[in-house]
Amino acid sequence: MPSTPTPPPGDDSRLFVAALARGVSVLAAFNEQHPAMTLPELASACGLTKSAVQRFAHTLWTMGYLRKDPKSKRFSLSPLSLQLGMRYLQTSPFVLGGHAFLHTLNRTSQETCSLAEPDGIDMVYVARFATHKEMFVNMAVGTRLPMYCSAGGRAVMSRLDDRRVKEILRQSPRTAYTGNTITTLDKLTQEVEFARKHGFGRSNGEIYPGDITISAPVVAPGGTPVGSVNVSVPSSRWSFEEAQSVFGPQVIETAQAISASRTIHTTPPYYDQAAGMAV
Repeated sequence: MPSTPTPPPGDDSRLFVAALARGVSVLAAFNEQHPAMTLPELASACGLTKSAVQRFAHTLWTMGYLRKDPKSKRFSLSPLSLQLGMRYLQTSPFVLGGHAFLHTLNRTSQETCSLAEPDGIDMVYVARFATHKEMFVNMAVGTRLPMYCSAGGRAVMSRLDDRRVKEILRQSPRTAYTGNTITTLDKLTQEVEFARKHGFGRSNGEIYPGDITISAPVVAPGGTPVGSVNVSVPSSRWSFEEAQSVFGPQVIETAQAISASRTIHTTPPYYDQAAGMAV
């Protein structure tokens, strides 16, 4: 499952600091599959030389963003690294403005609710309220999912023009994560059209088996999509049709409330990697 952000387009201007970019790549190399790494492993993960990684890792360790096991010499992220992500959650108008509405949706639906933002060709989960009922998918804040096969991604694409939608779909790997994953351009386009017609996107076990998600787009003034409101339920308790019927209206109402709130008016446009521009 995609968990590492896609690198931004290269910048050959004199303003681009390549050394800083390489240092950030060291922090980004750690994930669930590689929670701790030696210098050679880090160098391989980052595509850098061992000597370069040694300098970056030492600097990050000195600053407190990395830990180093004295016996194994493996580096890992430290609690201080959480501050980098927390700063975003504490300053994002979308997260701050949508939090109260999401909480209300969680209490109304009694199911897991979340906010997600588009970033390149992925959706990133930025807020979440879990249900007290059966839940087998842990979609933690910071999780990245492909736009093409996620309900939130389809909701966002439903508010983009056809040209941008086609570019996003063509740039997406369109991997079949499960037997339900839709990967053909024709059927994916049909799902985006469904979202345009009904006001919400949908996904039925396309990334995680048994996970049903219903999502509606949150838009800034002028109609630019800035994120999505999602309700996720297990197929053991809900049919796909029932979930759409019950939660479709709920996510639409919540998304419209967030879109109309004052705080969302200050949310900047996201960078559309496929279009190569901010929208």
